[in-house]
Parts: sequence; structure tokens; C-alpha cells
Amino acid sequence: MVLDDIKISKAIIEGYIDELLDYTDMDVAIGGGGPAGLTAGYYLAKSGLKVALFERKLSMGGGMWGGGMMFNKIVVQEESKRILDEFSIKYTEYEDQYYVADSIESASTLCSKACQAGLKVFNLIEIEDLMIKEKGVEGLVLNWSAVEIAGLHVDPLTVRSQAVIDATGHPCEIVKIIQEKMGAQLNTSTGKIMGEKSMWAEAAENTVTNNTGEIYPGLYVTGMAANAVHGSPRMGPIFGGMLLSGEKVAQLLIEKLK
Repeated sequence: MVLDDIKISKAIIEGYIDELLDYTDMDVAIGGGGPAGLTAGYYLAKSGLKVALFERKLSMGGGMWGGGMMFNKIVVQEESKRILDEFSIKYTEYEDQYYVADSIESASTLCSKACQAGLKVFNLIEIEDLMIKEKGVEGLVLNWSAVEIAGLHVDPLTVRSQAVIDATGHPCEIVKIIQEKMGAQLNTSTGKIMGEKSMWAEAAENTVTNNTGEIYPGLYVTGMAANAVHGSPRMGPIFGGMLLSGEKVAQLLIEKLK
């Protein structure tokens, strides 16, 4: 077989542009490719909704890859074990209620199964702003991550969605846009971002699903972003709450949009 270098380039360019054009309009846009964002994307796509995830980094998985302090193992509790089963991620029981899984298998499998379910992932893309109109959040304002890193002044492009999920983790970057640019009242007890508290795994795991939901019209929070916005603690290398939070935000949006 004779390979043509230009045909290879054209195949990549045309394939990417076709998908990017298709996803200028979608049901749900997710910002952040950590475990909560990937889990949400999996369940949303599996339900038949058109959903894309935008990640500023090269790879998906957030902090899951490194396990705890670069020991590449993670822990999940009894309540979330069924989600590992859904994704066919192997685990062993350490003690009653404590299950240990390989962080590399977990992160890579979440990403793979979510894509196979129909989630479209666009990596190396930065969410620099939101498209906000009378009804609330109606889409994202996007640019290449490299543009931000290089400090270049390059205008962005927009995509439209019926709902946006902030799955950016500890920094809750999308909600910060609402607070800083709009000065809007958020659906928290103070009306503002309350800030992440220090480590308390039990409290964090018990509150993350309760904190998951609509924080501003059209904008939802999941995972560690939900705890950071609502002023709850962090939980460290136990990931059951992240998975359950991703599942919950997907269920909320499936009920609303279908």
C-alpha cells in the first residue's frame, strides 16, 4: 500500500471539523473530564442525548490517574460499587465497605466506555466564557488551551447547549465565570461560591450528591466542583462520591430534557 501524506492530513482535518461543526449545537455540554464529568457524559449519552465534553488538558481522568500520592490505587465505598460494575472496572474488597481499584484501569475505562456510549470528547480546549442570555446559560465560549498558555489575543468561538455542567473539580471554574462576570445569585446558602473546606472524607462523600444540581439557570455542578461551590470538604482518593455525583447530574438532566 502506498500512503499519501496529504491524504492522512486531510482525513484528520475533515474528520475533526465535521464533528466540531456537528457539536456547535447539542443537548448538554460538560466542562472538565474528571471522573464525575466522564460518568455524567456516559449516562447522558447512553440515554440518547447529544453531549460533548470539553477538557483543557491532553488527557481525561482528572486526579484519578495518580491515586493517592502517586500510589495508583483508589477506594470506593459500597454505595458506588455498582457503578464500577456498570463500567466493568475490577476491584477487590479491602475490608467491609472499602473496595480498592486500580487508578489507571479506572480512569482509562471511564473514558473509553463513555466515548463508546456516545460521548464526544474535545480535549485541549479551554472554556473561557459562557454564552448567557435572558433564560440563563445557553452555551460555551471556547478557545484552544494553547492560546491561553501562550497568552495570545485570539477571539474564541461559541457552541450552544440546553444545559452546561461544571465538572472542573476544585476550582469550579465555570461557576466562577457566573459570579465574577454576572454578579449573579447562585443556588447556595449564601448566594455565592462558598469555597472548598479541608479534608474530611466522610462528610465530603455524604454531601457531594446532595450538592449536585442546578446552581444557576442552565448551569449544573457535579463532583468536587459541587462541594467547592457549596462550601463542603474535600475527600481525597476515595472516588465513590464522584461517580455517584456524575450519575445524579445525568439523571437530573435526562428527566428535564427527555
